[in-house]
Amino acid sequence: MTQPKPKVYAAMSADLLHPGHLNIIRIGAELGELTVGLLTDEAIASYKRLPHLTFEQRRAVVEQVKGVERVVPQATLDYTENLRALRPDFVVHGDDWKSGPQVRTRQRVIEVLTEWGGELVEPTYTEGISSTMINAQVKEIGTTPNVRRRLLRRLLEAKDVVRVIEAHNGLTARIAETVGVDSDTGRREFDAMWLSSLTDSTAKARPDTEYVDLTSRMATLQDILDATTKPVIYDGDTGGLIEHFVLRVRTLERLGVSAVVIEDKKGLKRNSLYGTDVPQTQDEPAAFAQKIEAGKRAQVTKDFMIIARVESLILGKGIEDAVDRARRYVDAGADGLLIHFKDADPSPLFECLERVKALGMGVPLVSVPSTYSQVSEQELHARGMRVVIYANQLLRSAYPAMTRTAESILTHGRAHEAEPSLLSIKDILRLIPGT
Repeated sequence: MTQPKPKVYAAMSADLLHPGHLNIIRIGAELGELTVGLLTDEAIASYKRLPHLTFEQRRAVVEQVKGVERVVPQATLDYTENLRALRPDFVVHGDDWKSGPQVRTRQRVIEVLTEWGGELVEPTYTEGISSTMINAQVKEIGTTPNVRRRLLRRLLEAKDVVRVIEAHNGLTARIAETVGVDSDTGRREFDAMWLSSLTDSTAKARPDTEYVDLTSRMATLQDILDATTKPVIYDGDTGGLIEHFVLRVRTLERLGVSAVVIEDKKGLKRNSLYGTDVPQTQDEPAAFAQKIEAGKRAQVTKDFMIIARVESLILGKGIEDAVDRARRYVDAGADGLLIHFKDADPSPLFECLERVKALGMGVPLVSVPSTYSQVSEQELHARGMRVVIYANQLLRSAYPAMTRTAESILTHGRAHEAEPSLLSIKDILRLIPGT
């Protein structure tokens, strides 16, 4: 009687299939009947960037690789659930996880395998190639509007919190694109960029009153798109006249922007953080809902999002008004809600969010914690926030640093004393690819 083949399990993301993956598959197939645990988008996004390909696209590729008997989803970095369901004789993984953020995952695999006498097989890591290296090369090639536009919706499906930071020119966009930190849970980066009207206007030394026209803002947007691959959320101020907003939606969508945020005010636009200290007029709910409806009718793809920004708490209209407007705007087709708030104590905002969540409208809630910056992303998520926008921090940090440098040069009559706080000439030449 023929003995059944040993059962073998190997987990991978397989976003950009390379010889390292093929080596693991070959060794696994030689050991027995290989099942590949394909990490879901959610599992991958929990410790590094969102994969280029969707789960279904990656599965279609891996299923065709010689030696793979079947592909099953692995919904977390922890193998435990799949291992106990399949009880494999062998688990195969490259030896690179003996250090770094996956050490605890490896130890858990060893512990679970001992429950039935399974064995961990660790081939030598394939040198000279990795998904991270290929991803960096892909970033240098760039992206397309269609690919970029749909990324925000994919991020919302895959992550608890989408982390966004402002960019007001190509250089700050490169910071949003490239800066990251390593933590115990993996690589932490910004997921998307916010093209803020405040920082865009301030960088041009113009008032944040919609004075900077659409043509100028599109030039800034193009600089950002040319230098990056991550999704962009565009600060659309009031959206302007309905007829103009329709055209803006089509322009932004065509360029590959993922979402536009518009606020329910009318007349001369003043920055919301002034609150009631300056004259500001909130639009009628029905009129603003019509603007949202017109924008949704104008868009061509299902990827593009219109996010409604509710100004009721900022303008002293109260929670009841904010909740009523939120309901109306979602009924009109809004794909997300930003309940804006300007005080340091976010308690009224949190109370409002509880009321909005109770309506069960099923759209993501967006937070801009400029004034309540002491609240962590984890706390915001616990309150129902899905997108957290750091809306002006890069500009606010750059201005004091540049002022100190200018004062140092004036004080000392030379630049030498400022050098320790400056980027070196060599680094600035390496900063932008192709320089």
